[in-house]
Amino acid sequence: MSYETILFDVKDSVATIILNRPNKLNAFNDQMVEETTAAFKQSGRDKDIRCVVLTGNGRAFSSGQDLSAFTERGDTVSIGEHLRLGYHKLLKQMVQLEKPIIGAINGIAAGAACGVALATDIRIAADSASFMLAFSKIGLIPDSGVNWLLPRLIGQARAYEMAITADQIPADKALAWGLVNRVVPAGQLAEVAAAWAGSLAAGPTVAFGLTKRAMNQAWNTDLFGALEAEAYIQEIAGRTHDNKEGVAAFLEKRAAQFRGM
Repeated sequence: MSYETILFDVKDSVATIILNRPNKLNAFNDQMVEETTAAFKQSGRDKDIRCVVLTGNGRAFSSGQDLSAFTERGDTVSIGEHLRLGYHKLLKQMVQLEKPIIGAINGIAAGAACGVALATDIRIAADSASFMLAFSKIGLIPDSGVNWLLPRLIGQARAYEMAITADQIPADKALAWGLVNRVVPAGQLAEVAAAWAGSLAAGPTVAFGLTKRAMNQAWNTDLFGALEAEAYIQEIAGRTHDNKEGVAAFLEKRAAQFRGM
């Protein structure tokens, strides 16, 4: 499938999605939301893809919603429907993708793009990257999953502070707050993200995906419910080739050769 607002490449079992509107700081218009959603769907269907990297082209990850494109619709546009038909589909596709997603945050991730960045599983930020919830500057609340994702990562007090102040959070503070997993020099971001992706793609990716499912389900239940979900999901993991290979490799004192199945 060909795309116009993103770049999509698959190499060595890793899919790389690059937000590609650099002249607009990779701001999301409807087409880019749709194409990014389609790329994640394609990544889920392709059994040869075992890890996904999401990043931006140029000096920004994404500045969020392209407001000029949005306002062209006129005064009668429904923001709620815009979210339901666009960003919500993208976020659901990402969260339900049972393959690791690495967010290589190369610059500013603002507004809706902050929510998209938070929906990745591992976030590696360039030291020049930053995060910003710009919604209050235009009289809106945070959206695109931010209200669910952000407090779970950094706590409600800090999340609310980000929301109402619209302060730009630099990479070092984002790391200290638990918003990202690693901060690396900007010139090394692509290399570090590729190394992580290659390592994950060579691992037991079914187990990685099932772990994501178990942790997501655990938010919506109590301990007893989480224990039952663990038992059910572990039964699935225990029937995979990679589980048998992992046990055999451990007993034979050799490196496991995982196949993602």
